[in-house]
Amino acid sequence: MLKTFKIGGIHPNDNKLSAGSAIQVLPVPQEVTVPVAQHIGAPAKPVVAVGDTVKVGQLLAEAGGFVSANVHSPVSGKVKKIEDFIDGNGYRKTGIIITVEGDEWVETIDRSTGIKREITLAPADIIKKIGEMGLVGMGGATFPTHVKLAVPPGKKCEALIINGVECEPYLTSDHRLMLEKGEEVLIGVKILMTALGVQNAYIGIENNKKDAIEYLTKLAASYPGITVQPLKMRYPQGGEKQLIDACIGRQIPSGKLPIDVGAVVQNVGTAYAVYEAVQKNKPLIERVVCVTGKPLQKPSNFLVRIGTPVQAVIDAAGGVPENCGKVIGGGPMMGRAFTRLDVPVIKGTSGILLMSEEESKRGEMSPCIRCAKCVSVCPMGLEPFLISKVSMKGDWEMAEENHIMDCIECGSCNYTCPSNRPLLDYIRLGKGKVGGILRARAAAKKAAEEAAAAEKK
Repeated sequence: MLKTFKIGGIHPNDNKLSAGSAIQVLPVPQEVTVPVAQHIGAPAKPVVAVGDTVKVGQLLAEAGGFVSANVHSPVSGKVKKIEDFIDGNGYRKTGIIITVEGDEWVETIDRSTGIKREITLAPADIIKKIGEMGLVGMGGATFPTHVKLAVPPGKKCEALIINGVECEPYLTSDHRLMLEKGEEVLIGVKILMTALGVQNAYIGIENNKKDAIEYLTKLAASYPGITVQPLKMRYPQGGEKQLIDACIGRQIPSGKLPIDVGAVVQNVGTAYAVYEAVQKNKPLIERVVCVTGKPLQKPSNFLVRIGTPVQAVIDAAGGVPENCGKVIGGGPMMGRAFTRLDVPVIKGTSGILLMSEEESKRGEMSPCIRCAKCVSVCPMGLEPFLISKVSMKGDWEMAEENHIMDCIECGSCNYTCPSNRPLLDYIRLGKGKVGGILRARAAAKKAAEEAAAAEKK
């Protein structure tokens, strides 16, 4: 019997239209915009100036703190501008704009095609290298990888979980990566195991990717400690807490992290990036992006340089069709609609989804009928109808008491609501407000403790 997580979940049509499309290398654009904030945490600080000539792989901006990530040049050319731009969600970000001239790479990157299997670095040096190469979570969350690998004192990692689930409908970039770069992924997993000092790793893959399960299982026979775990199709199985539950049967208590139950989760794309960083000395300058959707002429998977305009990626797949109603960064469940298409692909861009006008229309909202479907499908065991309602009314204390910060924003509640209530919209609003309150509270507590300590001196 296939494993899965225990609480909630839904089963939308997977619509993996581009699953059979091999990864194609997208041509380098004439100009790229490289944001200095492509990760959770502090923005990176530019170390280049307007007019500088840069090579592929050269450091453009260094991490702005411990929870931050280096940013490297995906192209060679001249720095044209360093200025603010409006990103795909309408937020102002700082970007380094480079005019492309040729394709000259820094000499330290190993561009040979042979697979390098021997792992020579010590655990601390692996983590340091991953930090230097600017790696972040490739599943979309973009948490700096080196930070995730730095297990806090008093904690112990007992199992590494690799996310090959790709449970979001439509998306296929991880699927293609497992099929086409399977051995490199497994070496990346071994590198991560070495860094964490663990003996066991589990690669969770949903059963709609039987070819990937079969291929990686065959390869894993040569890699002791790595188990390929087939999983029942169930959204949102790619969530960290759900995947840990499915693979090793451990549930994370409210307010706790995976490491609190002895687990660390990394995406298969991250594992591949780890291989390239550690074995090839290659920074995170490109990634596989799935471009898909029913109205699209050629659903495809592309290897894309960071900073490439989203419009250019869509054009390579046939262009925006006339009946397109919405373009989404990511999948239909957790992705967010682009407000414009002249924005760059970033480290967390796993997919670009085009939906027709008919598909993208929301149903007319009607009153809640108290059916409790949203409660039954919530993978976190929350009451979405309640925390949405108190968020709508601005009752942040009630929202906090009902564990709004535990929401993983999977959208299962929206998907199942027969009244078309915008549950997740209000929950996201509430999370932002409650998160701000919690941070202010923590800062005030820290200030009070420092003041008390100063008085004692």
